Amino acid sequence: MNAPRTAYPFSAIVGQQPMKLALLLNAIDPQVGGVLVRGSKGSAKSTAVRALAEVLPSIEVVRGCPIHSDPNEPSLMSREVRDRLHHGETLPTTNITMPVVELPIGATEDRVTGSLDMAHMLRQGERRFEPGILAAANRGILYVDEVNLLDDHVVDVLLDSAAMGVNTVERDGISYSHPARFVLVGTMNPEEGDLRPQLLDRFGLAVDVASILDAEQRLEILERRLAFESDSEAFAVDWEAAQSALRVQVSQARELLPSVQVPRELRLKVAQLSISLEVEGHRADTSMIRAAAAVAALAGREQVQLQDLHAVAELVYGHRMRRLPFEDVGESRQKLLRLIQESLG
Repeated sequence: MNAPRTAYPFSAIVGQQPMKLALLLNAIDPQVGGVLVRGSKGSAKSTAVRALAEVLPSIEVVRGCPIHSDPNEPSLMSREVRDRLHHGETLPTTNITMPVVELPIGATEDRVTGSLDMAHMLRQGERRFEPGILAAANRGILYVDEVNLLDDHVVDVLLDSAAMGVNTVERDGISYSHPARFVLVGTMNPEEGDLRPQLLDRFGLAVDVASILDAEQRLEILERRLAFESDSEAFAVDWEAAQSALRVQVSQARELLPSVQVPRELRLKVAQLSISLEVEGHRADTSMIRAAAAVAALAGREQVQLQDLHAVAELVYGHRMRRLPFEDVGESRQKLLRLIQESLG
């Protein structure tokens, strides 16, 4: 067999609908807050995230800018690009696919944040910033595999950047900052350890995936995987129509999203649900409304319906609901579903 040379098509993934929906909603509205995918090995977690890149929409950037500066929004520009704009330069632009950047296991803090070239500053008298992973992921997706195994100091950097939307590097009294607006996507195997609560709450959505037990679906997975490994390029060609259709659907949903309205009575239901689940803070409420609006946009509608809230409620609240001592996962999920039904109707 030939080694695969292309990513496995997102459209070809069998089953795992909640996971695929959670990823697509973040592609439509990055402010949904990211997604955490929890599950055992072999449940297509990493495959789905890496495949997402092929159906993401394009974004307009300043050509040659390492942080993908937005030519139409100064708050999303690097300091250097803002200076060029201030001096009257016409910024050259290009369109690129929304970037997906993977955080390597064991990455150092400097590799994540970037670094200041002090030697260059001493020689030339000018600041020079060496971009890191956060720069590459700006306006895109930052993928962290085995996110529960990250070093604490790297977790803290991600938390700070995700909260502020800015990455700041300081060294020897010199500071440099740039926009760091990214969708945080993490995957993990719960058997290998838990996630710090501070990071867990940062994910707008979370989904638990498991290996598929239906024999027909497993056969379909096997046959597709064998076909992909035998000739990945031919397999990609076979799925290009489905990929193209999904790509258009996501792009159209992003364009429609600003027009989507959420009726007050549905916003009230979200507030009541958060209260009934004793969820602290308001991050869940915001993620719920944004995710439901993205569902409506994906369906081509300009108004959120009750069914849209039901479609995302477990993704939003499943990882935020308090579990009683000795309460197993199944009992907790049944209680969650019951409270969702009672609050939303």
